[in-house]
Amino acid sequence: MKNFIATLLQRYKNLGIILKHFDGLAALGLRLYLVPVFWMAGTNKLMHFQDTIDWFGNSDWGLGLPFPSIMAALATSAELSGAVLLALGLFTRLISIPLIITMFVAIFTVHLPHGWQAIADPNAPFANAQVLASAEKLEKAREILETYGNYDWLTSSGSLVILNNGVEFAVTYSVMLLALIVLGGGRYVSLDYWFTRK
Repeated sequence: MKNFIATLLQRYKNLGIILKHFDGLAALGLRLYLVPVFWMAGTNKLMHFQDTIDWFGNSDWGLGLPFPSIMAALATSAELSGAVLLALGLFTRLISIPLIITMFVAIFTVHLPHGWQAIADPNAPFANAQVLASAEKLEKAREILETYGNYDWLTSSGSLVILNNGVEFAVTYSVMLLALIVLGGGRYVSLDYWFTRK
């Protein structure tokens, strides 16, 4: 039995040695997942920059943030430069910090009142009252669309859902960025790696 355990431990250790050369793939996967997320968010803000400023500053229907022009410029530039730097794997740890800050601002100013779920699913374990109420609204919307619309065409690209806009995605992106602060850009697959080697 001792020999079996010792052999098993040695094989596990050998596996770790072999996989060490592929540890950059995890960081690459995180980076490539986040690039389109931040690129789309940043370009959307940039293309509608005045609307972004208005939304950041208005306390009636927006976020009510102080210095909305500066905040909009900071968020837009962090997301756009973040997407480019993450794609290259350049200054990965450094750019992850302002991106986490933008996620925290989004969590606390936009998403937190809606609970956890991004998409309302009354059967999920974290369903709050707002999500539970969405089941009746979704069923009513289906009835209306089946009666008065082309329901098959409308749902041919995916199921009809209700956006809950909870913290789920923003928290997930924050955790991914936190992992990149620890991992860096990744061995062999980032400019960070090659520049630090020199």
